[in-house]
Amino acid sequence: MSELFDAVDALIAGHSPLPAPPERERLRKAHGLSQEQVAAALDVRRATVVSWEAGRTEPRPPQREAYARLLSKLAELYPAAPVEGTTAPVPVPAPSPAAPAADPHAGTPAAPDRPAGRLPRSGAPADRPAAGPAADFASAAPAASTVRSPRPAVRRPAAGPAPAVPAAVDPRFAHGPLGVLDGDGSLFCAGGLVLECPAKTVPALVEWTLAEARLGAARLHRSGKDSDPLIVLTAAAAARLGLPDRLADRRAMRLPEDDKVVRQIARAKWRLTKRGFGPWARVYRPAQGGTRNCVQLAVLPWGALDARAWGDAGELPPAELARVLAAYATRVLTPRGSTAVAGLELMSALRPATRAVKDEQTGSWASGPVPGSLTEPVDPAPPEAPDEHPVVAALFPRAHQRTPAEVLDEEAYDWIREPELLTDAECARPYAVGVDVNTAFLAAANRLVVGLSGPVHVKAPRFDRTVPGSWLVDLSGIELDPRLPSPFTPHGRRPEGPAWYATPTVAYAAELIDAYRLPVALSPIEAYLRTGAGPYLDPWYKHLADAYKATMADLGVTADLTPAGFLAAMEGHKAGDPGMAAVLSAIKSTVKGGIGKLRERPQGTAYRPGERWPALERPTWRPDIRAAVISAARVNMHRKLLRTALATQTAPAPAGAVAFGEDALLPVAVLSDCAVYPSGGPSPLDVLPYGPDGTAAPGTFRLGVSPGMVKHEGTQPLFWAVELMEQRHNPARHIKGAGTEDDGE
Repeated sequence: MSELFDAVDALIAGHSPLPAPPERERLRKAHGLSQEQVAAALDVRRATVVSWEAGRTEPRPPQREAYARLLSKLAELYPAAPVEGTTAPVPVPAPSPAAPAADPHAGTPAAPDRPAGRLPRSGAPADRPAAGPAADFASAAPAASTVRSPRPAVRRPAAGPAPAVPAAVDPRFAHGPLGVLDGDGSLFCAGGLVLECPAKTVPALVEWTLAEARLGAARLHRSGKDSDPLIVLTAAAAARLGLPDRLADRRAMRLPEDDKVVRQIARAKWRLTKRGFGPWARVYRPAQGGTRNCVQLAVLPWGALDARAWGDAGELPPAELARVLAAYATRVLTPRGSTAVAGLELMSALRPATRAVKDEQTGSWASGPVPGSLTEPVDPAPPEAPDEHPVVAALFPRAHQRTPAEVLDEEAYDWIREPELLTDAECARPYAVGVDVNTAFLAAANRLVVGLSGPVHVKAPRFDRTVPGSWLVDLSGIELDPRLPSPFTPHGRRPEGPAWYATPTVAYAAELIDAYRLPVALSPIEAYLRTGAGPYLDPWYKHLADAYKATMADLGVTADLTPAGFLAAMEGHKAGDPGMAAVLSAIKSTVKGGIGKLRERPQGTAYRPGERWPALERPTWRPDIRAAVISAARVNMHRKLLRTALATQTAPAPAGAVAFGEDALLPVAVLSDCAVYPSGGPSPLDVLPYGPDGTAAPGTFRLGVSPGMVKHEGTQPLFWAVELMEQRHNPARHIKGAGTEDDGE
């Protein structure tokens, strides 16, 4: 009899009903699953899943029954029609001419009102609740964990320009990544929509957001996390929720534990992260069944939007601020703190530490490392560590000042030429023209191979430009024209003996030795090398480069402009759309701050030198990667300075050194990514080596919008620059004009 039952079961399994092929694809994407994940779960090839979704073939037992079960579970979670009780979509007003383009990373359709589950992972940051494990794809989907408000959200068009909403919007996040809440309960969202929020306390706001607002953003990597919804509070909204207009504790910058709002949160069984309730707060409950229950809050009157990164964005009307923040969120990442925090979080969002890996023996899923990612914290080599680090405290007395032979000092340029080295021909030129490299650190990160593992100490190694690390080597024998900065030091002076350098710096030294046949032997004394290596920052570069160029296009500056057209477009490009200008500023700050966060130093008055601090426990605390990026940026700058000089000299250069003729174009000052040249005219086209056909000489500075190309930084009289040089001030810092300074992007 059992054999008959088995035969019946097999017959049923062989004809398990399946939805139409397009619906199979929709359900998979709704849950955020890739074809590879489905294929791995069903023990088939990805091409087989592709064929099933295209309708070319049909699954056969035993996979058919499992596939049908998966799709059935997903159909329960993500019905094709809206769930009863939710409001129907309303038309979105047409975007203004300055509105940003649709987000290329927009999510795919999913559940209309609940977040997707995910495969088991580990390694979430300490201040973020992690998603829980799941047994399989179907059970990884969350059950509803918040109570739906009896009052559904009501939407109406908002006045003013708004970004276009992508056609294929993830229904879980139908209203965009964030909202700006005003004092009357209006929540301004992306696309010019407004939700009516009834909440008058922080716990009620959090519960309403998770149940009704449909805010958030899809993950950027299939093994990553979806971005939690962000609610930005205006001063009026903060008062409505019972928050003070100013934080009394200006040192800790957070509410005290006995504040009534903090107590309300605790009574409602919600939690705050260790950072407490400050300008950026995260309110959450522990994850249940793969569901993240977390809302971010940004309090504008407490300085959530730093003017150094966002300009005057914090003063914009709520509808316009929602447009600005939504553009940043869709192009970069939903803000979750400072732009520096966003820059670092973006690295992890694009290359998560862990992924779901199937155990072939048991069939269960577990967390495994993502190839090419930073998967665990590692201590730096002693020369790479900042002075406060325990490895330095163990080697040197507290008051010891480390020498170049004891510390890696890869920093950006701050160099001025000695005034007496100015030639008569240079002094006869009336102008000083500054050119600035677009997002120089971002350009340096492109295709840069960095270490993924901990350092290995090696004595007397042979230099290998393909191995990332830190090298103790004497480069003082490489002689350069004194009118150029040294590529080996941030101050631009020639090294005086052995010093520590990152791989890009030593590789450039080898390049100069070979190109100029210099009588110098490149013989490292010792090194700390990383055998595990890869282009970790490549996705980060591409993501931010796309965001930068898209925002510049919104401001009227595109890649197809001629050099003259580019300069004309850059004149006052920020004035046409101050909101997008704020997004541009924030993107630049994200680049610079993200690189800086790789070597975050201890904060707070309670810290004592030699102790560990929290940042050391993250895989992305990597001072060696920061050093490699800055080294590559400085080398890139020097290479362009050198090739510009070569392209402009007509007199023969002296032999036996990296030197140039009298008429070569050489800078008078360099600050990070800005170089100042003496010029016969006020425009960069009067000084840079462009040919009659409008193309730049190979390897020199090129005007344009892409990262690594240059723009006009400013023009001043040459005598003004010389006076600053004589006073030991860097004219590149002030070339923009009175009241402005440039410290690099």
